[in-house]
Amino acid sequence: MKIKSIVAGLGLCFICHSSFATTVGFAQVGSESGWRTSFSESVKAEAKKRGIELKFSDAQQKQENQIKAVRSFIAQGVDAIIIAPVVETGWTPVLKEAKRARIPVVIVDRNVQVQDESLFVTRIASDFVEEGRKAATWLMSQPQAQQQCNIIELQGTVGATAAIDRAKGFNEVLAKHPQAKIVRSQTAEFTRAKGKEVMESLLKAEQGGKSICALWAHNDEMALGAIQAIKEAGLKPGKDMLVVSVDAVPDYFKAMADGEANATVELNPHLGGPAFDVIEAYLQGKKDIEKLIRTTGDLFLQDTAAAEYEKRRLN
Repeated sequence: MKIKSIVAGLGLCFICHSSFATTVGFAQVGSESGWRTSFSESVKAEAKKRGIELKFSDAQQKQENQIKAVRSFIAQGVDAIIIAPVVETGWTPVLKEAKRARIPVVIVDRNVQVQDESLFVTRIASDFVEEGRKAATWLMSQPQAQQQCNIIELQGTVGATAAIDRAKGFNEVLAKHPQAKIVRSQTAEFTRAKGKEVMESLLKAEQGGKSICALWAHNDEMALGAIQAIKEAGLKPGKDMLVVSVDAVPDYFKAMADGEANATVELNPHLGGPAFDVIEAYLQGKKDIEKLIRTTGDLFLQDTAAAEYEKRRLN
């Protein structure tokens, strides 16, 4: 991932933070996936390293819990707030409250839809649309997809930026390949348990799934649950049905190494460093910060999966 170079390109200091100490509130989506947990732990570790007092809130995937947490941070008089929003809409009132309190807000990972972009300093996130494009481009390059290719899609949380944009990018590529189409699409809320449950239902609707060319999941956790459902249906995931996803979590690398998954696009969870860099720069008077700081991720396949699993599983 290229977070360091992107932040440095904005004139922010990614390393020089030894004198920076403050109190930051962090409203996290939840702990619905291995990636989300890694994200939370990386922010906590980065805050500890920098001497920042971090007030952490797990919203359990409920926006009302996040809004309550943000209002609590405002009441406590924190120096800055980081929000990884559950969904895009409904943020204007509480962001106005933070602005009135002169507390800068940094949006990380997912997006917010507001008419007044002065309500937050910047958004630091992956290019979710590009992740969807990369997943579809890989799938359309496979021999199994050169003729008729029926695809099952497991969507993320309804209204979440990652779900909206990954679907957009995937469908952009699919539109250029008339032999391929999504025949079933349903949300599985970014969780492994729901991925298995929904996949079981969709496979039954498709007479066991033998006519399905591929599974496209908006994150690895849903894909991992779906892989179990595919196996229980008597099919071989990764062979009878191609599996492509996003996140690059250790368990998914293990599935690829075992031949049960085929491809994943990496979503880097280490967003704490860039977020704290922005907060430090803003509090020190830098106001001309770009409204969107993009990160990029690589596509990983089975050939490097075993090595990547060993490298990542203990981190």
